[in-house]
Amino acid sequence: MLALLKTIDFAIGIYWWILIGSAIFSWLYAFNVVNSRNQFVGMIGDFLFRATEPVLRPIRRILPDLGGIDISPIIVLLILYFLREFLWSTIAPLVI
Repeated sequence: MLALLKTIDFAIGIYWWILIGSAIFSWLYAFNVVNSRNQFVGMIGDFLFRATEPVLRPIRRILPDLGGIDISPIIVLLILYFLREFLWSTIAPLVI
């Protein structure tokens, strides 16, 4: 059972970094730091969009319009942090 908890924690950690990468990529794309016509850049952007948008979209619908500021990645990072802490402080002691 401990292996399952570690695997879930690892998956949360991977998604954490994908979410951060998506936010950074969106800034680089918005400020024309990366070449938007490059096929490799487009593939990275498409992957990050497809990996994060299903989670971010419902949160964006709930949040009020803050102009050009998107805080939905911060909300998801807080949720992931809570899940990780809940996993190790509440579920792991019951299993071990």
